[in-house]
Amino acid sequence: MGYLGFIWSSSTPVAEHDVTFDLTTAYAPRKPVLRAPKPPTSPIPIEIVINILEAGYYTDNLESDDALLTNCALVCKDWSYVAQKLLFRHVTLRTQTASYARCIRPQSAVPSLSTFLRRAVTLCPNLYEVHLALYGEGAPGQDIVGSPDASRMKRPAPSFDERTLALLRSGPRISALQFSNWSDNSSSLLQLLDVWPELMSLDVSGTPPQLPNASLPPSPCALTELRTNFQVAPSVEFMQWLLHNSANTLRVLDLAREPSPDMLEFLASEYGAGLHSLALPACGTHDSAAAVRKCTQLRELKLESAWASPVLYKALPETLQHLAIGVGSDTPLQPVLQMIKRSEELRVVTMHVWDDGEHHPQFSAAKIACTIRGVQLRITRDMLAFRAMTRGDPVPTTTYPRLRSLENIQYMHSRASTTPTSKAITI
Repeated sequence: MGYLGFIWSSSTPVAEHDVTFDLTTAYAPRKPVLRAPKPPTSPIPIEIVINILEAGYYTDNLESDDALLTNCALVCKDWSYVAQKLLFRHVTLRTQTASYARCIRPQSAVPSLSTFLRRAVTLCPNLYEVHLALYGEGAPGQDIVGSPDASRMKRPAPSFDERTLALLRSGPRISALQFSNWSDNSSSLLQLLDVWPELMSLDVSGTPPQLPNASLPPSPCALTELRTNFQVAPSVEFMQWLLHNSANTLRVLDLAREPSPDMLEFLASEYGAGLHSLALPACGTHDSAAAVRKCTQLRELKLESAWASPVLYKALPETLQHLAIGVGSDTPLQPVLQMIKRSEELRVVTMHVWDDGEHHPQFSAAKIACTIRGVQLRITRDMLAFRAMTRGDPVPTTTYPRLRSLENIQYMHSRASTTPTSKAITI
């Protein structure tokens, strides 16, 4: 043993230990997170989407549900195409009075507005129906645009100039026109009828037209449907001029205001034999009932008043499919019940119940009679809803009541697409 070995051997033995340190904070044990597997994307078949949108196209008021279609168009690309195709079948263009004045006065129209008007007409080759409202020019100061009050109807409104008429002629051939004239212009309708001689359905309201002279050629339109709501009754001479070529085609006549006895007698004598649908605000006299009895092929009769002559229902033709009436506490329902029981073709009865009509002693009997005969009974207490329920789309039909449906819209599109259109002119 060497010198150094002697020194270390004499030292105290040292114990050795294995020590480890954990400086992390201790936590309670956690359960593992179980993530649900993400299912694969499976879009709704487009056929189902189409059925859903078509089923929800109309609201309870029989108006297109634009809010629903707009929201559906934002869902995805597939939904957007289907929803927009339905959304843009009916488009409303609203402008201020000054903008409309520039449209019908080309000399003051700016180029951009002329371009817009040209594109609005030429890019819609499949137009079937047009709603047009004409308002008088407002006086300086505040003015409510679109208000058909008495003061506005006395205000002047310019007629369509030749360039505008030429533009309208170059566009699609319209089949249905709804024209509301809230001005003192009595010649605008005559201009439009000359522009669109293929019109089959005409709905006019407001200021009645006046013939400029007795030598004016008769209207070229062979109408199948006519609805009027003039503020002042038109002359018999005007109706003769308007319906000159409609003796063999007129099927639907809707008079929103009660005609004079002479007017009703003229219409029933000249056109009653071919009418399928007749709408009157009231029929409470023997003369009016006698005029209605001349309509021997009626399939639909609509009366808004709660009173009608009892003799009317005794002579209604067996071809009647739809009866729409107002019901009040004094309405003679017994003739109506008898007609329901004997009719073989009656399909639908629509009733507008006035405030006291639901307490009619025979109201329940009418419900029972319709149930026994298998006749659909529709009841409403809203006059606007009553009118909406009894007015369908302006398309030809053989069954009544007429409806508003996507099938009718498709018919409008198919008919418009097969109608040739002229080349657009340059403004």
